[in-house]
Amino acid sequence: MTKFFSAENITKSYNPGEHSIEVLKDVSIDITPGEMTGIIGASGSGKTTLLQILGTLDIPTSGNLYYKKELLLEKNAKELAAFRNKSVGFIFQFHHLLPDFTALENVMMPALIAGKKRKDIITSATNLLEQVELEHRVHHKVAELSGGEQQRAALARALVMSPSLLLADEPTGNLDSRAGNIVFNLLHTLCRERNLSTIMVTHNTKLADQMDHCLTLKDGVLNSSS
Repeated sequence: MTKFFSAENITKSYNPGEHSIEVLKDVSIDITPGEMTGIIGASGSGKTTLLQILGTLDIPTSGNLYYKKELLLEKNAKELAAFRNKSVGFIFQFHHLLPDFTALENVMMPALIAGKKRKDIITSATNLLEQVELEHRVHHKVAELSGGEQQRAALARALVMSPSLLLADEPTGNLDSRAGNIVFNLLHTLCRERNLSTIMVTHNTKLADQMDHCLTLKDGVLNSSS
């Protein structure tokens, strides 16, 4: 299959000079449409840094990112923000929902930022909340949701713009096993239904093994898992 998103020879260093710390070392990854990739590694292995670079939230020290053969790192900050809003869905370990808004309003937020009319996105946002089994929580504020419900709302928010790429950073890491399994199963099902390319970093090998590919990040080097 034709790859549509790739990272080539990504390195990331901090404190450049004599005492430079190299977090990522010549990392390359290719993603084809609809492919689900799990990346496992110990805490501090650079998983989050890699995901932030793949999502253009951070810039590598060297290397390139390509989306549909377009060089992403040539774009300016405004262009990258537009790319993220339109093409990339993000889920983090902590939900980052806005506490003063309801579940529905949080899910609608990326579309509102994109300039879409409120009335046009209420239906799609409501449908997404139903798909993550939160139809009874649509008008509840964040503090009224359980941890698992908050993360499911964050999943719905990540999908509201119908992105082509989903980046998930330890999406179950802050949940108990039951709530975590519910979130992962919903994520897995929705990504399959939408043919959505997904990269998920996790320390949970059982979850990563359910993806199409499982990679290991260790000492800044990305390798296929055995």
